[in-house]
Order: sequence, then structure tokens, then C-alpha cells
Amino acid sequence: MELEAGEPVESRPGCGSFFANHWKGLVVFLMPIICLPIILTNNIPEYRCMYILLIMAVFWVTEALPLYVTSMIPIVAFPTMGIMGSEATCMTYFKDTLVMFMGGIMVALAVEYSGLHKRLALRVIQMVGCSPRRLHFGLIMVTMFISMWISNAACTAMMCPIIQAVLEELQAQGVCKIYHEPEYQMVGGKNKKKNEDDLPYPTKVTQCYYLGIAYASSLGGCGTIIGTATNLTFKGLYDTAFPNATEKMDFPTFMFYSVPSMLVYTLLTYVFLQWHFMGLWRPKSKEAQEVQVGKDNAHVAKKVIDQRYKELGPMTIHEIQVAILFVIMVLMYFTRKPGIFTGWAELLPAKVIKNSMPTIFVVIMCFMLPANYAFLRYCTRKGPVPTAPTPSLITWKFIQSRVPWGLIFLLGGGFALAAGSKESGMATLIGSSMSGLKVLPHSALMLVVILVAVFLTAFSSNVAVANILIPVLSEMALALKIHPLYLVFPAGLACSMAFHLPVSTPPNALVAGYAHIRSKDMAIAGIGPTIITIIVLFIFCQTWAMVIYPNLDTFPEWAQIAAEEAANKTRLLSEIAANKTHMLEMAANATRLLTNNTELLTDLASSSSNMLGNLVANNTQPLADLAVNGTRLLTNLAFNKTV
Repeated sequence: MELEAGEPVESRPGCGSFFANHWKGLVVFLMPIICLPIILTNNIPEYRCMYILLIMAVFWVTEALPLYVTSMIPIVAFPTMGIMGSEATCMTYFKDTLVMFMGGIMVALAVEYSGLHKRLALRVIQMVGCSPRRLHFGLIMVTMFISMWISNAACTAMMCPIIQAVLEELQAQGVCKIYHEPEYQMVGGKNKKKNEDDLPYPTKVTQCYYLGIAYASSLGGCGTIIGTATNLTFKGLYDTAFPNATEKMDFPTFMFYSVPSMLVYTLLTYVFLQWHFMGLWRPKSKEAQEVQVGKDNAHVAKKVIDQRYKELGPMTIHEIQVAILFVIMVLMYFTRKPGIFTGWAELLPAKVIKNSMPTIFVVIMCFMLPANYAFLRYCTRKGPVPTAPTPSLITWKFIQSRVPWGLIFLLGGGFALAAGSKESGMATLIGSSMSGLKVLPHSALMLVVILVAVFLTAFSSNVAVANILIPVLSEMALALKIHPLYLVFPAGLACSMAFHLPVSTPPNALVAGYAHIRSKDMAIAGIGPTIITIIVLFIFCQTWAMVIYPNLDTFPEWAQIAAEEAANKTRLLSEIAANKTHMLEMAANATRLLTNNTELLTDLASSSSNMLGNLVANNTQPLADLAVNGTRLLTNLAFNKTV
């Protein structure tokens, strides 16, 4: 084709443009190849699971594949690579924790459907004020306190619609924006969105609010034993490993140990988020100017919010019932197995009851109870016949349209990865690699343990990491003659310090799905809380812990007995292994003797066959001649007789 004069020549896009448009495909294609030497050099289940872990970690961070699709990789990879079967892998995608998580979201949606969240949001703004910094502080402190008593996932699910309502009110008054304006580009002479598949991108103020409650939920859960499943896990592992321990982790002692540090790193996390997202101590930054605009207009917004709150009127029976159900759920969480008295779950003649039961019970009650009781007027002959059915506290259509169902795969992928690492032996491999830390001082060893726990919990389930680390650290403490609580307690708390990825913990996954926060933004924002929690936890475990447990710097008598029992058990296992080795050697000798006898018998049989063959061969000709001569003689006798 010839170009006419004056027709512009289009320049060919360069490599930079190609990479900008296709980098996700390159990551998806190249990452499995780059990690391939891991399984080529060590083709055993431990390293095959590590291969999958590295690939999924990169995909989660870069979002080269959608988060939910990356979480489906274990369903394909584990059975084909000999790590776990298909049924066992798929069962990890719908566990009790996940059911409780989804039920918590449904209860939060019931609050939103009733309008109670709007009333709570307006009331919080009235009490705290409309200044962005004061509002952020109030929400973080409330979330932290609630998370001490109920699950982190349920707490986060409860706070998300409240924050959404707060931001909608502030945006309506021009105080802030929830999402950035979509970018447009000219396509065919028309304005078109740059990428219609991309979700709305939240502003820094929005990210500050949502990440604040996610981090506050994780930090607040460290305050009590029932605050998170991780605390219950490492308490149970400690009690099982050391039933005769004099230093127990009962409810009040646990709170005295962890609440002071929880308050400190929650406050410092608030300060970091203010600095990172709202320009604290950076008055000339764009973020600080936006916050200043919100502060200047706070009085205007407060008048409107007061008017909006009056417009809501008194609480309806719908809101009251939802609030009562929520309080019942919290009480059922708290009194199920509190540890300080006999819980209702222990009184029932039933199987093991976990937190999914009260959560789903409240969800079912939301569908059974009516939103109003106007029909009672007809039943008491004080009103007309109802013309329509009475709605329930929430409808399934509302839930179906609002629940982020992809989170099932996102969290299930983390559970599957944790189960696969334990099943394949990768967890044991990682734990055994810590045995070389015996040469370190005790304080340095504690710091290393905290760092390892924080790193592992960023990619795996918190409970799974606790199940892996706590038994290893218990045995390590006995071998090093350190008080087991010296390592177990910090490691157990550090397992909840997950701030970098949506898959790290349910609160992160919830706010990431609710506010469309990108993984890379969460990874950057999590740097500050991670550093803060590591430093504060290390300092408190070296100082305040000695006040709660005065004997923490000694090796107590019950631990010495446990160490002796462990040594005897190890010695017995060594003797059994030695006897087994001796028996294997005897079996090998017997096999070798049998092989030699078999060869001798084979040779003897071969020699006998040869001798018999030679004897037969040597006597065949004489016998044949004798037979011929005899035949001839008989023939002559017969002839003579005939003549």
C-alpha cells in the first residue's frame, strides 16, 4: 500500500509500551519458569509446596491474575503435584472460620438494610466531630474495643457500612471524596473510560478510614483470649504441651500481658496512617490541604448532619430488633467458652460448638423475625386486613447482591495453602530451619521468632502459622532451657500482625473487597504497622512481661520435668530407631544368605541336569545297537521257525 503525500506515518510502539500493556501476562508466564529450579533440584513435596507458595505470593502482590483466581490455584496444583487430594483441598475452602466470616458479613448487611448503620454513623459523627483526624481516631478506638470481644472479621464487617455511611454524608457536603474520578481517553472520537474493567479507585482519605478499622480489628483482637482464634490456638497448644505449668494463660493474666502493648501500637498505627494518608506533620502536602478543607467545613457539615439525624426520627422496631440480635450475637461469642466460667456451649449435650453457630443463628433469626408487627392489629381486630406480606429483617435478594462471594475463594486459598504446607512437610522444614538459632542470645532469639511469625502470617492463615510455630518453639525452648512462655507468647501475638495482603487476614480481605483497595496500596500501607508492632511487642515482652510473669527469665521446675520427659522420649525413639536399623540389617543379611543359597541350588540343579544329560547321551548309542541286534535275532528265529 502506497502512502499519499502529506499522510502522517504512524510510529511503531516500543518495548516500553508493549510491557506496559502486557506485563501481567509476562508475570503469569515467566514466574512459574523462574521458580522452576526449586522443584528441579529438590523434587519432594516440601519444595513443591514452596514452589506454589512463591508463585501465589507474587500473583497476589502484583494482581497479575485476579485475587480470587489466584486463590483457586491450590485446587489444581495440590492434587497434580502430590501435595493434597482434591477432596481434602476443597474442604479447606469452606471451614468454620469462613462460615463465621460470611455470617458476620450477612449480619452487618442486616444492620445496613435496617438503616441502623446510618443512625450509628450520624451519632458517631455528632459525638466525635466532623474533623477527619478526630473522626478517624474515634472509629479506630471503637473498632479496637469491639474487636477485643468479638471476632475480627465480624467487627470489621460491622464497621464497614458505618464508615461507608459516614463518607457518603461527608461527600454529600463536599468535605471529602470517596473515589477518584475515572480517567478517560479518546477512542474513535469519543470519550471513553481508560479501562472499564477497573474498579473505582478509592482516595487516600477513604483508604485511611478502611485500613484503619482493618488494622484496629487485628490489633484489638490481641487484647483478650477470645479476641481472635489465634489467641485461642496458641493458648490451647501451650496448655496441651505443658499441663503441669504453674504460669497459666488465664483470662485476666492474658489481658494484663497484652492490653498495654495493644493500646500503644494501636495509637502509633493511627499516627502512622495519619502521616501516610492525611499529611500529618506535612502541612504543605496535598493530603494535608484536603484534610484542612474538611476541618474548615466541619461546622457546616455538623449542622446538616444534626438535621439528618433528626429526620431519622425515633428508632423503628426493625432497627431495635437488629440491634438486639447483634447484642445477642456478641454475648454468645463472649459466653461460649470464656475460660473464666462455664460457657453455654459446655452445658449443652452437643458436639464441639464454634463461632459459626451463633453467627448463623442470628442470620437465620433475621429471616424469621418480621420487620414490623402491623399484622398484629388485624389479629387483635384493631386494624384492616394486610394487603401485602410482612417483610423479614433482611431479604436474600439484598444479601445476594451485596455479599462479596469472591472472598470465599480468597480466604479459602489461604487456608488451603496453610493446610498444604502442613501436609507436605514444608511447615516442618521451615520450623526445623530455626534450630540453628541456638547460638543467639535470648533477646535476639525472641526478635527472630517475632520476625519469622510476622513474615509467615503475611502469606498464610494466622491460625495455621500458630499451629506450625508454637509446637516448634515449645520444643526449642526446652532444648535451650528457656521458659516456654518467653517464646510462645510473643510468637502467638505476632501471628496476628498481618497488614500487607488481603489474604493475610479476614479484616484485610473484607476492606479490600468493600472499598476496592489494591493489593500494592495495602502492601505499602502495611509497612508502618508492621515495624511498629514488631518494635513495641519486642520491648513490652522484654519489660512488661517480666512484671506479669516474674519467673519468665528462669527455667522452672515443671519445664525441667517436661524437658527430661522429652529427652527420655527422644532417647526411646532413638533406641527404637536403632533396633529397627539392626532388624533391617538382619533382614538384609538373611536376604543375602537366601540369595547365595538360591545361587548354590541353581548351580547344583544345573550340574545334575548336565550329568544326567551326558549319561543319557553316552548310553543312547549302545542301547540302540542292542535293540537293532535283538530285532535282527528275533527276525532270524522267526524265519527259521517258519521254514
